[in-house]
Amino acid sequence: MINSTEFIEFIKKSKYKFKIHEHANLHTVEDSKKLRGEIKGTHTKNLFLKNKKNNFFLISCEENSEINLKKISKSLNLGNVSFAKKENLDTCLGIKPGSVSPFALLNDKKDFVSFFLEDRLYQSEILNFHPLINSLTISIAVNDFVSFMIENNKKIHIFSSADYNILKTYE
Repeated sequence: MINSTEFIEFIKKSKYKFKIHEHANLHTVEDSKKLRGEIKGTHTKNLFLKNKKNNFFLISCEENSEINLKKISKSLNLGNVSFAKKENLDTCLGIKPGSVSPFALLNDKKDFVSFFLEDRLYQSEILNFHPLINSLTISIAVNDFVSFMIENNKKIHIFSSADYNILKTYE
């Protein structure tokens, strides 16, 4: 599994433009709003979930989106989901709580985790995610983010936050 330093070196070698921002450790959306400073783009919250069959899901949405776990579970056929334990974060994604980010999917070599990106993020210009550590934020254009994830063999399901339907899937 790669760590944040290795990930940053890896993305620096890619063809994609991004900015790295340093800040205090951010554990919650509230921390982020108070402590991140002025970082342009759409800010995110990332939910790492599991169902009773031990299937894992990462849902990335706009920081102010209200996600109804019961509705999203039913609409996206995820089964009865709840927040995964910190041990699952470490085992599946190689990260600690507060650092959840789709970039950690690069550590999911066996594709145990299904990734869902909210349409509000997909329609944004610039996205902000932690690079496997919560004391840094990477700002990257949406198209570059999607291309980077596809290039690294990560499937992305774009979902509607209005009705929780899949709008598009990138493979």
